[in-house]
Amino acid sequence: MKHIRAVYPGSFDPITNGHIYIAERAAAVFDELEVSVLINPQKQSTFTMDERCEMAKESLAHLANVTVNHFGGLLVDYMKQRKAHVIIRGLRAMSDFEYEFQTALMNRQLSPDIETFFIVTDAQSSYISSNAVRDIYKFGAVVPDMVPPIVERRLIEKFHGAE
Repeated sequence: MKHIRAVYPGSFDPITNGHIYIAERAAAVFDELEVSVLINPQKQSTFTMDERCEMAKESLAHLANVTVNHFGGLLVDYMKQRKAHVIIRGLRAMSDFEYEFQTALMNRQLSPDIETFFIVTDAQSSYISSNAVRDIYKFGAVVPDMVPPIVERRLIEKFHGAE
């Protein structure tokens, strides 16, 4: 049987319960899953790359076949470097699909041997995004149903000091 390595890329700023759900589903299907934190110098991240990786590692520690790394540049180049042929993308709504569909076609044009697998999130996570979590937390909202405990702690430290 063929051994399949998949990569789940994203900014994960911060990782949410929706991201974790997608990673759990992908880890159940593929032999290896690499959650890859994107380094995007054009984007102002709330958390550093090291913080995002640390939160992802702790949040996904219960999945034996999952590793966490980071990358910059083109995803297809990173996929070749990692000898991976499957990209995992999570979908919350039709608006996600439109963007992800175009991105998948571009990736296929750049590297025809790479496939994109879309995983639909669960209903409880369909409204969660990293942007929304950061934005509502800045105003004092409580988000334990949206993020894992390490992220909750980091959000408190980041926006309200060590309370």
